[in-house]
Amino acid sequence: MLTLERVNAYIEGVHVLRDIDLSIPAGGTIALIGRNGAGKTTLLRTVMGFLPSTGRIALDGQDLANVPSHRRPGLGIGYAPEDRRLFPAFTVEENILLPGEVAGLSRGERDRRMQRVYAVMPELREFATRGAGQLSGGQGKMAALARALMIGSKLVLLDEPFQGLAPALANRYAEVLRALHEDHPEITLLITESNPTLLRNFAEASYTIERGEVTLSEDSRAGTGG
Repeated sequence: MLTLERVNAYIEGVHVLRDIDLSIPAGGTIALIGRNGAGKTTLLRTVMGFLPSTGRIALDGQDLANVPSHRRPGLGIGYAPEDRRLFPAFTVEENILLPGEVAGLSRGERDRRMQRVYAVMPELREFATRGAGQLSGGQGKMAALARALMIGSKLVLLDEPFQGLAPALANRYAEVLRALHEDHPEITLLITESNPTLLRNFAEASYTIERGEVTLSEDSRAGTGG
């Protein structure tokens, strides 16, 4: 589904990602664990095409080398950055619908995907008409996930979604991810996090990133008998 082969990336001359080899199956829920500065965000941004890279990145066998960053969401890739990046002057629902409009989805398809969002996050209906700038941190995280789901019909990249959430909100967010995986097993989730315990209960495999190098975690090795 998503394949990275000997991927390297640099930021202002600093070698951040180092010969990354990673293969994520369709429908998988994968955790990428690492400390701050390990390269988690850089890897997601590289997949999105926001940073120059070498090596090969492919989605369903399609090499993304010649697909510019603004075209990649149209391939079914949704991205929720760590800082949410919602448009505060837009309503919550307008923020969620925006990537579908940019990608040229029909009104019917946008409505269908909006109902999918509300099915797994019914609380979003309560503040759908509220300005995004009025949301709490936890509500903003939910809205950012919903926006990623509007366009992410194949792959959704979530960058540290639990960061800064109170325990109750973190548990609710985890419930949403579990429900999403159960109701829409065709969607692949790649989730970065600093704390591995937050993803232990529902991630099917876990990778560790350290100094820009990715390895299968010890827990995943044990689970596969390797």
